[in-house]
Amino acid sequence: MNYSEKLDQAIGRLHEEGRYRTFIDIERQNGQFPHATWNKPDGTQAPITVWCGNDYLGMGQHPAVLGAMHEALDATGAGSGGTRNISGTTVYHKRLEAELADLHGKEAALLFTSAYIANDATLSTLPKLFPGLIIYSDELNHASMIEGVRRNGGAKRIFRHNDVAHLRELLEADDPSLPKLIAFESVYSMDGDFGPIEEICDLADEFGALTYIDEVHAVGMYGPRGAGVAERDRLMHRLDIINGTLAKAYGVMGGYIAASAKMCDAVRSYAPGFIFTTSLPPAVAAGAAASVAHLKRDQALRDQHQTQARILKTRLKGLGLPLIDHGSHIVPVIVGDPVHTKKLSDMLLEGYGIYVQPINFPTVPRGTERLRFTPSPVHGPKEMDALVNAMDALWSHCALNRAELSA
Repeated sequence: MNYSEKLDQAIGRLHEEGRYRTFIDIERQNGQFPHATWNKPDGTQAPITVWCGNDYLGMGQHPAVLGAMHEALDATGAGSGGTRNISGTTVYHKRLEAELADLHGKEAALLFTSAYIANDATLSTLPKLFPGLIIYSDELNHASMIEGVRRNGGAKRIFRHNDVAHLRELLEADDPSLPKLIAFESVYSMDGDFGPIEEICDLADEFGALTYIDEVHAVGMYGPRGAGVAERDRLMHRLDIINGTLAKAYGVMGGYIAASAKMCDAVRSYAPGFIFTTSLPPAVAAGAAASVAHLKRDQALRDQHQTQARILKTRLKGLGLPLIDHGSHIVPVIVGDPVHTKKLSDMLLEGYGIYVQPINFPTVPRGTERLRFTPSPVHGPKEMDALVNAMDALWSHCALNRAELSA
């Protein structure tokens, strides 16, 4: 077996399909986000504006967050020193879990190294806690949820995206005595559409199912205290397990679940993805706790974020670009071809200093390749003008079809 040749073939296929992923080497500058420096392959540098970051509110450079991290770093040092079970639980981890439980109105929260791990570890562990569990999963759920459901070895049912009628059909077809769980998201990050939370909770009540919601692209940004879409819609009390991240709106790192004390205790006790992983550094936990606490009371920043998203969508629609708009902060512009998407991304970066990563299959279905913009409160009029003008010029230059009406 020529292993090197097989690797060449695998990578070559990605190049041929136009979806080989290129990592852009950037240096963020504290206090200057969304501005950064691009370390180009030829060794030179160029200034850029980041338009695809997940630091949705710019909290990665907020003084309250940085101050808390500096304080914890000076007090405790760099790493946690172990797993949560073996010397890796500190006052900073407990404080963060208390902030998160309070945020979601739950008895407890459980901290993981990422929201991916939180989803994977929790969903793959639940059948151990509820033998015979059937998980009903939205077809567009995040890869971490899909992987957790796949690995758990239990029964699964995939319902069509946001199709409550199809979900009902699947629930009705199964043994009513078996334990059930419905897993879905509040904001789906590629199209920016919302999950039908209330309708799914109604079905869960009717069929005796648990509910599991991923609020990763909503925490910090929706609801009066930033707890997510479920808080905005006054539905948090109807959700059994809430998954969230600390790496997007909160600007730091880590993931978590919030649930009943018994649920968190059981997952803590049975999930390998929690038990055998070194815990987050105390400085990271301290920064995340400070960010969560701050955003509980900073509605103005959330309002500004939504305003910036509406402005960008309105201006791109005015150009006739094929934009998907479901009313969230996500701004996807459909290109529909992986090669064109990569080319457009390269031209924006090289010619205009605008960094937006191409989104290709398998992240999105073939034929829906896109540029996904994530405006933030720190993208001002100057940055907005530069982006809109560049998209106008390049869309025409690339002879891409403009939509008569945006989606």
